[in-house]
Amino acid sequence: MRALLLALCLLALPLAAAPRVVSLAPSLSEIMLDLDAADLLVGVLEGEQRPAALTHLPTVGRYGQLEFERLLQLAPDLILIAPGSVPPAQRAQLQRLGIPLLVVEPQRLDQLGDAFVSIARRIGRSEQGERLAAEFRAELDALRQRYRRDQPLSVFYQIWHQPLYTIGGAQLIGDALAVCGGRNLFADLPQPAPQVSVEAVLARNPDVILGGSHAELSAWQAWPQLHAVRQGQVWAVPDKGLERPSRQMLGAIEQLCELMAAAR
Repeated sequence: MRALLLALCLLALPLAAAPRVVSLAPSLSEIMLDLDAADLLVGVLEGEQRPAALTHLPTVGRYGQLEFERLLQLAPDLILIAPGSVPPAQRAQLQRLGIPLLVVEPQRLDQLGDAFVSIARRIGRSEQGERLAAEFRAELDALRQRYRRDQPLSVFYQIWHQPLYTIGGAQLIGDALAVCGGRNLFADLPQPAPQVSVEAVLARNPDVILGGSHAELSAWQAWPQLHAVRQGQVWAVPDKGLERPSRQMLGAIEQLCELMAAAR
């Protein structure tokens, strides 16, 4: 009888409200979907290329410019932030308001699995997070085994052409190149997106040049002495999902690996 009364008392207690989450980066919104937690999202940034399941959500500003009035109206319990999505002054303002923040900043692909787990724990979906991380790591290891090379290809990854920007060390894209048997040509530079000169690229003579589009890459044809140009290995990145760290990045990496597999 005592156990029955206890059970009835527990049933009478109000259920804890599900957390209300605002995502301030497309990749973080995708991770929420990956965790089967789209029902917890109450706001996103304007201009996101959103999956259909999120098109109904209100916006709370643009990348780098948060609109506090809209945000506060949504009464979030948690805000997911990617580096650069909120300026430091606005992030400090959020902290003064006492709104819990979770900054997600994986610099290696293996750390992306940890990010899945961290987000999942904060929203009460730990089991989904552990499962997603395990699946991600297993598929990533399979890609590494399938596309490994004894002699890595040197790869110049062009972010922008005028002026010329690339990726430095400690970058997820550089890690993706390594999965595909490549080596970031400027991995020795500490900046996340350093500006480099054409002369620096010529001096390092990459095996492959990758960039956003064929139009942005066309200028390299003026330098036929480059190995990448001579071999016809100046390619547009096949899937822009490479720049959004979420589970879908695996598909983008696989497409990149298929492309790089043809390199000599």
